[in-house]
Amino acid sequence: MAAAVNQVHGFKPLACPLRCHPQSVSHLDCKMLELSQSKFNFTCIHKSSSTPCLSYSPKVEDDFPMTPRIEIIVGHALPQVHALVVEVAVAMATGVDLERAPSGLGGAYFLHARNGDTIAVAKPIDEEPLALNNPKGFGGRMLGQPGMKSSIRIGETGARESAAYLLDHGGFSGVPPTALVKLSHFNFDLLKSGSDAGSTSNPSYKIASLQRFVNHDSDAGDLGPSSFSVTCVHHIGILDVRLMNLDRHAGNLLVRQENESYGLGKAELVPIDHGFCLPECLDNPYFEWQHWPQASLPFSEAEADYISRLDPFKDAELIRTQVPSIRESSIRVLVLCTIFLKQAAAYGLCLVDIGEMMTREFLGGKEHCSSLENLCVTAKASLNMGLNDDDDHIQEADEMLVPRLFKNRHKAGGLMRSLSSPTPYNPNSKSISFGDMGSEEWHSFLETFQQLLPEAFKERTSTGLAKHRLRTSCAF
Repeated sequence: MAAAVNQVHGFKPLACPLRCHPQSVSHLDCKMLELSQSKFNFTCIHKSSSTPCLSYSPKVEDDFPMTPRIEIIVGHALPQVHALVVEVAVAMATGVDLERAPSGLGGAYFLHARNGDTIAVAKPIDEEPLALNNPKGFGGRMLGQPGMKSSIRIGETGARESAAYLLDHGGFSGVPPTALVKLSHFNFDLLKSGSDAGSTSNPSYKIASLQRFVNHDSDAGDLGPSSFSVTCVHHIGILDVRLMNLDRHAGNLLVRQENESYGLGKAELVPIDHGFCLPECLDNPYFEWQHWPQASLPFSEAEADYISRLDPFKDAELIRTQVPSIRESSIRVLVLCTIFLKQAAAYGLCLVDIGEMMTREFLGGKEHCSSLENLCVTAKASLNMGLNDDDDHIQEADEMLVPRLFKNRHKAGGLMRSLSSPTPYNPNSKSISFGDMGSEEWHSFLETFQQLLPEAFKERTSTGLAKHRLRTSCAF
């Protein structure tokens, strides 16, 4: 069987099948997949047990005005995304139904190939936890309202999933190919049951994140950290710090291993579920790897080189152009965290040091601001007072800020000491956000923020807060 790929609209059966050798969709020529609008009609493909040979064809939509289609919203320029979408389209053309994933709080659906292999996972944005069409009883709110994480709005996790894949340069951390897509005329609502059935009319399309399914043996919660390689832990940790991942738990770290690798620190970790990255303001991240011994080891030379070559401003522009639905406040969190990571790694801090400086502490039954939040508060306050780099002015700022922000602290060398000491966190106060800053103010803030980092890093290593780091290779 042969089918044609319309450069603008999608698939169309050829009048006369071409004589060609069947080819695996996963090995399709990527140049053939560079379609301008990234839209695919797929039910008009004749069902066949053979893999279609694909070629270009003119108009399709005029002949098939109501056929299901899949359209890429985020990920147009990524060959692996195009290959995934083609596989999904071909599979759905065979009439394979969606299978709802039993786990999780949101609506997630497995898409299978004709032979039963799972190809991808789709997560409609209107079925996220707390969203109106959530099929698991955790709904009721409208898109755009605060979600399970107050700094991330309902309906916006799919865009963040795509952003995580875009920002995983060269597949460094192993994020599977991910796109934000529009699935037209496919009835997700038929999978609803109970009180959810018929609660809303079936829309003509749904927007969903689409991620390639990863065959795996378990997740990190089923094994001890001794099974994981140092490299995998470090690579995932670097990504989580850059994106300020609020939800890196063991369940979204998939484990792939060969039988002989069990317990030898060779298992591969695959990070998934990045919908709670890139918050709109500084929030309290959760890093599962923070409790693993691998995170206490120093970065390798290759890892340090990768970190040094990260360009936060180039990444920011990438997200602005490729994922325009992500707000500027979230993009600035990305810039801030990337700068923090780069400076910390250059200073010699390891992942544990960095993670602990980014997360809030619970002391005396109260939650306290993270070191990163304290640094940002200090930088913003100094900026608002119109201070410059002069030590006398900074000394004066310290005296004004200590009673209000950093009680019972000591000063040294004109810079405030104990920048990473706990400050009581008020959950009712407005979280630190950078979206309301003008461009000039934002860059002035970053300059002041970077001036404060060396002192904070010095304190981290000199006051005994940093954990002992093993400087030699070690098998876990």
